[in-house]
This record gives sequence, C-alpha cells and structure tokens, in this order.
Amino acid sequence: MTTRRIFRITGRDSRDFLQGLVTNDVGKLAQGLVYAALLTPQGKYIADFFLAPDASDGDAVLLDVTAPLADDLLKRLRMYKLRADVDIAECGLNLQRGTGPAPAGAWPDPRHEALGWRAYGTAPESDDGSDWDAIRVAHCIPESGIELTPDSYILEAGFDRLNGVDFRKGCYVGQEVTARMRHKTELRKGLARVRVEGDAGPGAEITSGGKPAGTLHTRAGDTAIAYLRFDRAEGDMQAGDATLRRI
Repeated sequence: MTTRRIFRITGRDSRDFLQGLVTNDVGKLAQGLVYAALLTPQGKYIADFFLAPDASDGDAVLLDVTAPLADDLLKRLRMYKLRADVDIAECGLNLQRGTGPAPAGAWPDPRHEALGWRAYGTAPESDDGSDWDAIRVAHCIPESGIELTPDSYILEAGFDRLNGVDFRKGCYVGQEVTARMRHKTELRKGLARVRVEGDAGPGAEITSGGKPAGTLHTRAGDTAIAYLRFDRAEGDMQAGDATLRRI
C-alpha cells in the first residue's frame, strides 16, 4: 500500500517559489532533506512534507507528502503558482525508509536521528519494519492526520525542535503568526509525552480535576503523545479509566 506521494517540482522559479511559501529554508537542500510545512495565512497547519534535491535534475525538487493530504496540497501550490515558471507533477518514485544501515542515495531524516533515513526510487514503497509509532512516542514526533490536524499550530507540535521551521529565512505564508508565537508569547497548549496507567486509546479526552485538559493521541505501551493545556497538566490526569501524568 502506498502511503506517500512524491512530486517533482521543476522550472527556473521552482526554488524561489517554494522559498516564499514553506516554513523552512529551501537553501538547506544543499545539505539534504528539508522538513517543512505549508500554512494558512492565519498560521494554521495545512500539510507537512519533505523536500529533497532531485539527483536526476540539479535544479528540480522532490516533494514527499502523505497521500491523504496530497491532492489538497497540490491544488494549493498550483493556486500560488500564478505566472511563475514552475511545474508540479507526480514523478513515479516511491519512498523507502528505515532505521538500520542507510543505502546509497539515502538521506538522514531531518526531524530526529532516531527516525533513520529516507530514500526515493522506482521500487515499491517499503520500510525495514521499524516500530515507527514507538519511535515517535519516545521522541514526541507528530504525524500527519493524527497529531497534526488542520486546526493546529506548528509550534504547538514542536516544529522548531524537529527542524521544520526557520526563523531567519524571511517571509512565507503564515510567517507573521508563527513568529509572533515564537517571540511574543509563551505556549499555553501543545504536544507532550505522558505516562498512561490503565485503558485509554487515541482520541480519549483528558481531564484534570474534572476540567478538560487535552486529548490523547498515539500510544505505545505505557507512554503516549498527548495534546495538553499546560496549565492543567500538573499532577495526575484522567482519560477514560486511565490515569495519566506528564513526563
């Protein structure tokens, strides 16, 4: 089953086009993969993705996005294209990834070293069987469609910690809101790891002292990622029949 779609972005304006839209610095492609997101003008999440230099064309860029978000992302990118010399099309490549020895042509996942490597080729999509949910929970790494949803802000999801946003690159869509959250406010909500004792699964409402305190997301064993109101995340919390405590 294909879970990712890979697009090739070409044209003389392709990198300048991306630089004015996405949260990270496209110039970092000189070092390998770039993790980034496209936001609304109000700074809310639309999609996260990886950008990669295309080995077959030095000026082209590959874009690797989760399949459920691909069509909407493509539509929005084409909307912004206007008269720029940019073409965006699926390229027939697939994702291979793993946490063991990296094959030739692979790049380290820029979010965290525990996520191993990513590579793109004509072979079917594959991975080495790593327990990706356990890795994500251990390092509080959000996933598209689970912890990353259209009503979320990327700083609440830890994008700065995951090398997904550059605060020195200049303007991009949603930059003003993101910068203000970074420099002028203290985050009151966001993702955090919790210890779970008891039966509670993804989507369970978390309460503290009878008041709403957040939502439980990906769980691996007795730990999980949760979206929390930090002012209510002290001491024991409840989710269903389970007791939670922030780690």
